[in-house]
Amino acid sequence: MNKIVKDRVTAKKDNGFVVFLIGMRINYFWKIHKWFPIFLSFPKMIKELIKNQSLGYLGGETWFGRNIISIQYWESFEKLEHFAKSKDLSHLPEWQRFLKKVGTNGDVGIWHETYIIKKGQYENIYANMPPFLLGKVGKLEKIFSKNNSARKRIKK
Repeated sequence: MNKIVKDRVTAKKDNGFVVFLIGMRINYFWKIHKWFPIFLSFPKMIKELIKNQSLGYLGGETWFGRNIISIQYWESFEKLEHFAKSKDLSHLPEWQRFLKKVGTNGDVGIWHETYIIKKGQYENIYANMPPFLLGKVGKLEKIFSKNNSARKRIKK
């Protein structure tokens, strides 16, 4: 378990980055043969990304329930796109398998959103938290008077 940081802190990145939200929704729990293989593919892909740091995955968090959501941080859109489209990596075969087995039949919903964040065009704060989300992939800095509000932390 990560140690709780008992200060108010903000996470900084020296460069821009990509925030990628991806998930699935189990529309019919009893159709386990449709959603369970997709469910199992998530950890497989994350393990591959962690093992191969050159792919550009910086880290993330995943929550499980009827709606499964993963918030991921990437070095660049180009690296995210490479992972998605590469025939030699796990995502493309899994995507093709989904299209073949589920397609648009309504059994399992999948989605993603991609945000390209430019340097300084974000802000965050964490208090009494272990390193979390951007705080896990960025550098944590204490909150002082120069950065004690959202307006002061974000660069316009």
